[in-house]
Amino acid sequence: MSNGSSPVVYIVDDERVIADTLATILQGSGFKAKSFNNPLDALSAATDNPPDLLISDVVMPQLSGIELAIQLKALCPECKILLFSGQSQTANLLRSARQLGHDFHLLTKPIHPKDLLLQIQKQDSRWTANELDSVR
Repeated sequence: MSNGSSPVVYIVDDERVIADTLATILQGSGFKAKSFNNPLDALSAATDNPPDLLISDVVMPQLSGIELAIQLKALCPECKILLFSGQSQTANLLRSARQLGHDFHLLTKPIHPKDLLLQIQKQDSRWTANELDSVR
């Protein structure tokens, strides 16, 4: 976990409104959330400030969410990963990642904020109901 008391979460989605909205929701729930619209920017930021959790869209230009997750795990092995997508072609990408030894959890867009927070809590039990109570 990060040096501070709140987990650092990177949200990456090429759709700015999605990334910014999720970051705002998570910030209001006690997380240090930062949104990125370019996966390469998130990867670069991780070298100076490694996240505890990456939440990333799968289908993006420059770098897929799966490629981002693999590279981020190499850089920050303790980082938890949640991927989300509203597109059907992600199944093939996930299959390819599994063949390389990576098993990422995929959430379906759209996701209700409370469901997202429950999935985050499943990633690390230290991220408890205090964060969940703020979203009704």
